[in-house]
Amino acid sequence: MVHKTDPPRTLSEDLSKSERTREGILSAAARLFRYEGYHATTMRDIAQEAGIEAGSIYYHFQSKDQILSEVLDLGVRQLYQAVSEIVRSAPTSSEGFRKTFELLIETHLNYLLTDSDFTSANIRNYPMLSDETRAPHRELRASYAGAWGKFLNDAKRAGHLRSDISTAVIRQFILSAMNWTVEWYDVDKYPVRILAVRMSKLILDGMCPHRKAGTEGLKLCPATPAKIPDPDGKAAKTRAEILKAAARVLRDNGYKATTLRKIAEEADMKAGSVYYHFNSKEAIVDEVLNAGLRDLLAGVEAAVRKFDAPYDHYARIATAIWAHLDFLFKASEFTSANIRSYGMLPNHFRERHRGIRREYGKLWDRILREAQDDGAIRSDIKIVPLRQVMLGALNWTVEWFDPNKAGVEGYLSLPEFSSMLINLLLEGICNREATPSTGQGSPESGCPGQTRRK
Repeated sequence: MVHKTDPPRTLSEDLSKSERTREGILSAAARLFRYEGYHATTMRDIAQEAGIEAGSIYYHFQSKDQILSEVLDLGVRQLYQAVSEIVRSAPTSSEGFRKTFELLIETHLNYLLTDSDFTSANIRNYPMLSDETRAPHRELRASYAGAWGKFLNDAKRAGHLRSDISTAVIRQFILSAMNWTVEWYDVDKYPVRILAVRMSKLILDGMCPHRKAGTEGLKLCPATPAKIPDPDGKAAKTRAEILKAAARVLRDNGYKATTLRKIAEEADMKAGSVYYHFNSKEAIVDEVLNAGLRDLLAGVEAAVRKFDAPYDHYARIATAIWAHLDFLFKASEFTSANIRSYGMLPNHFRERHRGIRREYGKLWDRILREAQDDGAIRSDIKIVPLRQVMLGALNWTVEWFDPNKAGVEGYLSLPEFSSMLINLLLEGICNREATPSTGQGSPESGCPGQTRRK
C-alpha cells in the first residue's frame, strides 16, 4: 500500500535566530506572492508581513528578485520530493496504478491548495515572469515533470494507459487540470480529498460512459468572434488599436506589469496620446477583459446553437471545447489576455467581471447537464466540478501549448491539439480496450471496460 508523504516543514526548530528570521521572510513572501502576486508585492510589504522593520530585510536578502528565486525553488522542490517518493514505491498492478494515480493527484493538490504557500506562489506567478527569471528554475520543474513522466511511461508499458496519445501530452493535460484549481477551488467548502477523488476518476475514465469514434468524423469549424463593425473615424480606429495592443501586453506580462507606456509602445504611439482615448490603465484593462469574455461567450453559444434536438451530445460538447480553444489561441486576443491575467487581477476587477464568468459557466453547465440527462455523460459525475476541471485543463494550456510551432517536429497544429484534448476529456487516459467490457466499472476493478473498436 502506498502511504501519503507528509510535506517537509519550511521552518526548523534547530535554526538560529537569524536563520529563523530569514525563513520567516521567505514564508511571508510566499503568502504575499500567492495572494497578491509578485509584481504587486514590495519589500516593505514582505517586511511588514514577516513582522520586522523594513530596513532589516536587507540583512538577509539583497532584493525582491532573490526572495522570489528562493520561493520558486522551494515551491517545486518540496512537491518534487513528495511525488518522487510516491513514484519510487508505486505498484505495477492495475488496481495499484489507479490508487497511486489518485494519491499523486491528491499530493499535488494538497501542496497547491493547502499545504504550501511556496507551491501555490510558484504556480500562480511563474507564467507571468520573464524568461530570465524563469531560467534558473527550468531544470527543477523539468525534474518534477520527469517524475510524472516516469510514472506514466511505466503505466503505459504495463498497458494501463491508452497508446494513441503521448505520455508527454497526458502529463501536461493532468498538470493543467490541477494547476488551474488555484483559481476556483474553495478549500473551506470541500476537502481536497474529495476534489482529488473526482478529478482522478474524470482524468482516468473521461466523462463519457462509452468510448466513441475519434473526432475525425465531427464537423468542427474554427470559431469566429462576434462581428464588430469597423471603427468609424480615425479616433475610433486608434481607440480600437490601443485595446488590441493592451490585450497583447496584458496577455504576455500580466496586470501589474502592464503600463500605459508599454501599451503605447505596442500600439506604436506616444504614451501621452493614450490619454486622449482612455482616462487610465484600469479603463483600458476593463474593456479588454470584458471583450475577452464576451467574445468567448458569444462564440461558444453560436457554436452549440448549430445543433438541433435530439442532440449528438458527443459532437456538441466536442464543438464547444473546440470553440473555447480556438478563442483562447486564435480567434480573440482579448480572450487569451483575460484567461492568462485572471489569476493576478485585483479583486475589484474580478468582481466587475464575475457576472459574465458565471454566465459562461452556466452555458457549460446546461450543455453538460443535458448530455448527462440523455445518458451521454456518466451519471456518477457532478456537473459543476466537471465543468470547472474541464475548463481549467483547457485554460492552462495557454501556458505550455504554442500553435505557432505547428509543423516543427513533434509539435501539433491547433486542430490536432484540440482533437487530442477532446478525446482525453471525453474518453479519459486509460486503456479501456485492455479490460473486458463491464459497464462503467469502478476504481477497484481497473479502467472501465469497453468493447474493442474495429
